[in-house]
Amino acid sequence: MSEQTGTVDADVLRSFEAHRRELCAYAYRMLGSSFEAEDAVQDAFTRAWKSYDSFEGRASLRSWLYKITTNICLDMLDGPQRRARPMDLSSPSTPDKPLPPPQPDYVWVEPIPNSLAFGADPAEHATAKDSLRLAFVAACQHLPATQRAILIMREVLRFSAIETAEALTMSTASVNSALQRARATMSKVAPAETDSYDENDEDQRKLVASFVAAFESYDMDALTTLLKSDVALSMPPFDLWISGPENVAAFMLGTGAACRNSRLVPLGGANGHPAFGHYKPSGEPGRWAPWSVTVLETRDGVITGLNFFLDTERLFPLFGLPPEWTESSAGEPV
Repeated sequence: MSEQTGTVDADVLRSFEAHRRELCAYAYRMLGSSFEAEDAVQDAFTRAWKSYDSFEGRASLRSWLYKITTNICLDMLDGPQRRARPMDLSSPSTPDKPLPPPQPDYVWVEPIPNSLAFGADPAEHATAKDSLRLAFVAACQHLPATQRAILIMREVLRFSAIETAEALTMSTASVNSALQRARATMSKVAPAETDSYDENDEDQRKLVASFVAAFESYDMDALTTLLKSDVALSMPPFDLWISGPENVAAFMLGTGAACRNSRLVPLGGANGHPAFGHYKPSGEPGRWAPWSVTVLETRDGVITGLNFFLDTERLFPLFGLPPEWTESSAGEPV
């Protein structure tokens, strides 16, 4: 390979990489899984690389990459299984109900690190954050795959009907008709309204800090004052969930009592929400073991959702979290 060819190849790869985050965010909205989204984008780049000679610039590179990524996502969604949240699958449980058997990871909508989907500027990425909320992504899973792609392209990415039709090899009329059906379904499933977290908002920072203080001290009286009346606590891979501040406190003091004296390590956010690496006592002094990636949902100054994602073997590396937490870990960046 000549030096000139190598330079051209490197330029092509850099042009792909410039779109990685937005494509990953798109694939995540489609698939509900960070891991599948990363796989889809990597596969898209591989296919784009192999067929780049046939790309004649009739569309923008961005549109072309979206078309390839969409086709990959639709292939991956070729089946009846849709990802969900525990509250989509059952009624709330009583706090004293034993934990059911865990369900496979493919059942659940998983969190995505903010760093995989968008940058740090909250103003620039406000729309992206809103459409990456756990509730919105879970609601999208109710849509058939093609309708899901159309809704996201048209209403999140602001593609024109013509651009969307070209990406999906459909007529514009078919795209518009499918969009109407998708909107009707989304209005029925009504994704819960939650705030995107803005670290520059002092009130939001205080709410999150108060939660951390109450949880680490295991002060249930303080914790319940921060929770909305219909707050939901969930713990995938279990399909159990708890509703209401008093029930959350009872669960924490009962089945969840092993979380007493936990440590919450702040992350750079997940799905536009505040998030933490949650370590619980290991039984060995000064050491804490991985327990969950914990994602808070908030609305109007209170906490509406406590999401404990327990698949630490997969999620902790994704979020750059160490395999244990010690007293000396406090000064280490995450």
